[in-house]
Amino acid sequence: MLFRRIVNLSHRLQLRRDFDFKRASFSCSTASQNESMPLPSTGVEKVYPDKIVKIVDDISGLNLLEVADLNALLKSRLNISDAPVMMAGGGAPASAPQAQEEEEEEAAAPQAVQTSFTVKLEKFDPAKKVAVIKEIKNLVEGMNLVQAKKFVEGAPAVVKADIAKDEAEKMKAALEAVGADASIE
Repeated sequence: MLFRRIVNLSHRLQLRRDFDFKRASFSCSTASQNESMPLPSTGVEKVYPDKIVKIVDDISGLNLLEVADLNALLKSRLNISDAPVMMAGGGAPASAPQAQEEEEEEAAAPQAVQTSFTVKLEKFDPAKKVAVIKEIKNLVEGMNLVQAKKFVEGAPAVVKADIAKDEAEKMKAALEAVGADASIE
Protein backbone atom coordinates (compact mmCIF):
# COMPACT_ATOMS: atom_id res chain seq x y z
CA MET A 1 0.00 0.00 0.00
CA LEU A 2 2.88 2.31 0.80
CA PHE A 3 4.48 1.58 -2.55
CA ARG A 4 1.20 2.25 -4.35
CA ARG A 5 0.74 5.52 -2.43
CA ILE A 6 4.24 6.61 -3.39
CA VAL A 7 3.53 5.87 -7.04
CA ASN A 8 0.16 7.67 -6.89
CA LEU A 9 1.69 10.69 -5.15
CA SER A 10 4.52 10.97 -7.68
CA HIS A 11 1.98 10.66 -10.50
CA ARG A 12 -0.19 13.42 -9.01
CA LEU A 13 2.84 15.69 -8.59
CA GLN A 14 3.82 15.12 -12.22
CA LEU A 15 0.27 15.91 -13.38
CA ARG A 16 0.26 19.07 -11.28
CA ARG A 17 3.60 20.17 -12.79
CA ASP A 18 2.35 19.43 -16.30
CA PHE A 19 -0.83 21.42 -15.66
CA ASP A 20 1.07 24.40 -14.23
CA PHE A 21 3.46 24.31 -17.19
CA LYS A 22 0.62 24.22 -19.75
CA ARG A 23 -1.22 27.02 -17.96
CA ALA A 24 1.94 29.13 -17.93
CA SER A 25 2.58 28.48 -21.63
CA PHE A 26 -0.98 29.53 -22.58
CA SER A 27 -0.64 32.82 -20.72
CA CYS A 28 2.55 33.76 -22.62
CA SER A 29 2.50 36.21 -25.47
CA THR A 30 3.44 35.03 -28.97
CA ALA A 31 6.73 36.88 -28.82
CA SER A 32 7.84 35.03 -25.70
CA GLN A 33 6.70 31.62 -27.01
CA ASN A 34 9.90 31.32 -29.03
CA GLU A 35 11.93 31.43 -25.84
CA SER A 36 12.34 28.27 -23.81
CA MET A 37 10.43 28.38 -20.58
CA PRO A 38 11.78 26.84 -17.38
CA LEU A 39 9.73 24.29 -15.50
CA PRO A 40 7.80 25.78 -12.62
CA SER A 41 9.50 25.27 -9.31
CA THR A 42 7.97 24.86 -5.90
CA GLY A 43 10.39 27.36 -4.46
CA VAL A 44 12.41 25.13 -2.18
CA GLU A 45 13.86 21.77 -3.15
CA LYS A 46 12.84 19.16 -0.63
CA VAL A 47 15.70 17.34 1.04
CA TYR A 48 15.05 13.63 1.44
CA PRO A 49 16.64 11.41 4.09
CA ASP A 50 19.60 9.30 2.94
CA LYS A 51 17.59 6.13 3.59
CA ILE A 52 14.91 7.20 1.07
CA VAL A 53 17.49 8.31 -1.50
CA LYS A 54 19.25 4.94 -1.22
CA ILE A 55 15.96 3.04 -1.71
CA VAL A 56 15.11 5.13 -4.79
CA ASP A 57 18.60 4.58 -6.22
CA ASP A 58 18.34 0.83 -5.63
CA ILE A 59 14.88 0.62 -7.23
CA SER A 60 15.90 2.70 -10.24
CA GLY A 61 18.74 0.24 -10.89
CA LEU A 62 16.40 -2.77 -11.17
CA ASN A 63 15.40 -4.38 -14.45
CA LEU A 64 11.77 -5.10 -15.36
CA LEU A 65 11.72 -8.65 -13.94
CA GLU A 66 13.25 -7.50 -10.67
CA VAL A 67 10.65 -4.72 -10.41
CA ALA A 68 7.89 -7.30 -10.92
CA ASP A 69 9.42 -9.45 -8.16
CA LEU A 70 9.70 -6.40 -5.90
CA ASN A 71 6.06 -5.55 -6.58
CA ALA A 72 4.92 -9.09 -5.74
CA LEU A 73 7.02 -9.16 -2.56
CA LEU A 74 5.70 -5.78 -1.41
CA LYS A 75 2.13 -6.89 -2.07
CA SER A 76 2.59 -10.06 -0.04
CA ARG A 77 4.59 -8.47 2.77
CA LEU A 78 2.31 -5.43 3.11
CA ASN A 79 -0.87 -7.44 2.45
CA ILE A 80 -1.94 -5.38 -0.57
CA SER A 81 -4.68 -6.69 -2.82
CA ASP A 82 -4.74 -6.25 -6.60
CA ALA A 83 -7.95 -4.24 -6.32
CA PRO A 84 -7.66 -0.71 -7.73
CA VAL A 85 -7.10 2.03 -5.21
CA MET A 86 -9.92 4.57 -4.95
CA MET A 87 -8.58 8.10 -4.97
CA ALA A 88 -9.86 10.54 -2.35
CA GLY A 89 -13.10 12.09 -3.55
CA GLY A 90 -13.15 9.69 -6.52
CA GLY A 91 -16.77 8.79 -6.13
CA ALA A 92 -19.72 8.86 -3.80
CA PRO A 93 -20.65 5.73 -1.87
CA ALA A 94 -23.54 3.75 -3.32
CA SER A 95 -26.81 4.21 -1.56
CA ALA A 96 -28.77 1.30 -0.12
CA PRO A 97 -31.42 1.19 -2.89
CA GLN A 98 -28.74 1.05 -5.57
CA ALA A 99 -26.93 -1.78 -3.78
CA GLN A 100 -30.20 -3.68 -3.38
CA GLU A 101 -30.96 -3.31 -7.11
CA GLU A 102 -27.50 -4.63 -8.00
CA GLU A 103 -28.00 -7.66 -5.75
CA GLU A 104 -31.36 -8.38 -7.39
CA GLU A 105 -29.78 -8.16 -10.85
CA GLU A 106 -27.04 -10.58 -9.82
CA ALA A 107 -29.61 -13.01 -8.40
CA ALA A 108 -31.66 -12.81 -11.61
CA ALA A 109 -28.63 -13.56 -13.79
CA PRO A 110 -28.43 -17.17 -15.02
CA GLN A 111 -26.04 -19.47 -13.20
CA ALA A 112 -22.73 -19.97 -14.99
CA VAL A 113 -22.02 -23.45 -16.30
CA GLN A 114 -18.68 -24.89 -15.25
CA THR A 115 -16.56 -25.58 -18.32
CA SER A 116 -13.16 -26.30 -16.81
CA PHE A 117 -12.46 -28.98 -14.25
CA THR A 118 -9.61 -30.04 -11.98
CA VAL A 119 -8.61 -33.64 -11.28
CA LYS A 120 -7.21 -34.16 -7.80
CA LEU A 121 -5.45 -37.25 -6.44
CA GLU A 122 -6.89 -37.65 -2.94
CA LYS A 123 -5.22 -40.87 -1.72
CA PHE A 124 -4.06 -44.24 -2.98
CA ASP A 125 -3.75 -47.87 -1.92
CA PRO A 126 -0.17 -48.34 -0.61
CA ALA A 127 -0.04 -51.80 -2.18
CA LYS A 128 -0.68 -50.26 -5.61
CA LYS A 129 1.69 -47.30 -5.24
CA VAL A 130 3.91 -48.32 -8.18
CA ALA A 131 0.95 -48.57 -10.55
CA VAL A 132 -0.33 -45.16 -9.41
CA ILE A 133 3.12 -43.62 -9.97
CA LYS A 134 3.28 -45.06 -13.50
CA GLU A 135 -0.21 -43.81 -14.31
CA ILE A 136 0.59 -40.30 -13.02
CA LYS A 137 3.73 -40.32 -15.17
CA ASN A 138 1.62 -41.23 -18.21
CA LEU A 139 -1.12 -38.68 -17.48
CA VAL A 140 1.04 -35.65 -16.70
CA GLU A 141 3.09 -34.51 -19.67
CA GLY A 142 6.80 -34.03 -19.04
CA MET A 143 6.89 -35.81 -15.67
CA ASN A 144 9.56 -38.44 -15.02
CA LEU A 145 9.33 -41.35 -12.55
CA VAL A 146 11.10 -39.49 -9.72
CA GLN A 147 8.78 -36.51 -10.06
CA ALA A 148 5.76 -38.81 -10.28
CA LYS A 149 6.86 -40.64 -7.10
CA LYS A 150 7.23 -37.36 -5.18
CA PHE A 151 3.89 -36.19 -6.55
CA VAL A 152 2.06 -39.36 -5.47
CA GLU A 153 3.69 -39.30 -2.03
CA GLY A 154 2.53 -35.70 -1.63
CA ALA A 155 -1.15 -36.64 -2.08
CA PRO A 156 -3.63 -34.98 -1.95
CA ALA A 157 -2.49 -33.01 -4.98
CA VAL A 158 -3.92 -31.57 -8.20
CA VAL A 159 -3.11 -33.80 -11.17
CA LYS A 160 -4.40 -31.44 -13.89
CA ALA A 161 -6.37 -28.21 -13.80
CA ASP A 162 -8.54 -26.36 -16.33
CA ILE A 163 -9.44 -29.35 -18.49
CA ALA A 164 -12.66 -30.40 -20.18
CA LYS A 165 -15.19 -32.55 -18.34
CA ASP A 166 -14.75 -35.63 -20.54
CA GLU A 167 -10.95 -35.50 -20.19
CA ALA A 168 -11.29 -35.07 -16.42
CA GLU A 169 -13.61 -38.09 -16.21
CA LYS A 170 -11.16 -40.20 -18.26
CA MET A 171 -8.28 -39.23 -15.94
CA LYS A 172 -10.35 -40.02 -12.86
CA ALA A 173 -11.33 -43.42 -14.26
CA ALA A 174 -7.70 -44.21 -15.17
CA LEU A 175 -6.50 -43.31 -11.66
CA GLU A 176 -9.27 -45.30 -9.98
CA ALA A 177 -8.46 -48.31 -12.20
CA VAL A 178 -4.93 -48.48 -10.74
CA GLY A 179 -6.06 -48.09 -7.12
CA ALA A 180 -6.14 -44.36 -6.47
CA ASP A 181 -8.95 -42.21 -5.12
CA ALA A 182 -9.42 -39.18 -7.37
CA SER A 183 -11.94 -36.39 -7.43
CA ILE A 184 -13.12 -33.85 -9.98
CA GLU A 185 -13.64 -30.28 -8.86
